[in-house]
Amino acid sequence: MEDVTMSALLYLASGSPRRREILLSLGFEVLRVAAEIDETPYSDEAPGPYALRLAQAKNRAAQIVARQQGLDDSVPLLTADTTVALNGRILGKPESWEDARAMLQALSGTVHQVFTAVCVSRQGKMQSVLQQSDVHFKTLTAAEIEAYLASGEPMDKAGAYGIQGLGGVFVRHLAGSFTGVMGLPVFETTALLADLGVSLPALASGRYSETFVKTKSQVWMPFKA
Repeated sequence: MEDVTMSALLYLASGSPRRREILLSLGFEVLRVAAEIDETPYSDEAPGPYALRLAQAKNRAAQIVARQQGLDDSVPLLTADTTVALNGRILGKPESWEDARAMLQALSGTVHQVFTAVCVSRQGKMQSVLQQSDVHFKTLTAAEIEAYLASGEPMDKAGAYGIQGLGGVFVRHLAGSFTGVMGLPVFETTALLADLGVSLPALASGRYSETFVKTKSQVWMPFKA
C-alpha cells in the first residue's frame, strides 16, 4: 500500500443524499463535485456492465471538473451508480406515477438484482468495483402500492423504492449488501479507498467513541466523545 492518509476530506461526484450520509458516517468531510454524463444505456447493455461504465465515466468527467477548479488531487474522488434490474431489464428512476406503479407491480413477489458500481480516483490512479445484491420482495397488494406512491418516496429512486426508507418493509430477504442497495456498499468502498492509500477517519485512534447513534435514514453515525 502507498502512503496512508487520514485526511477527512473526500470529493463526491453524486447528488445522492444517501451516499453522502454513508460517507459522513465513515468520518469523511464530503465536498460535492458536479459532473454530468449521458446515462443512456447502450443497446442490449447488461445491468452490471452498465452500472460500472457509468461510475467510471462519472469519475473521468469529475476529474476534469476537479482539475478545472484547482482541487487537490491527493483527495480521493468518488463516483457511483446504482442500477436495479429485473430479469436482466434495467429499471431506472420512474418518469411518472404510472411508471412507478408499473415498476412496483413488476417487482411484487419476485427476486430482483441491485448493482452498485463504485469508482475512486486519487493522484492519477483510478479503481472501481461492482457489487451485486439479490433482493426478495413480498407480494404487494394494490393498497400497499398506492399508499407507497402517496408517500412520494419512489419517485427519485431506481426501481421506484428505497430500502432504507418505507420501501424497506417490502423486502423479505436480502442477499448481498444493505448499503449497496442504498447506493454505496461500505465494504467495497473502504477497500477501494485503502488500495489508494486512504484510511477511514472514523477509525483514527481517539477520534470517535465506540458509541453509535441511529439516524432517521437508517445510517449508523458515529458521534464524538
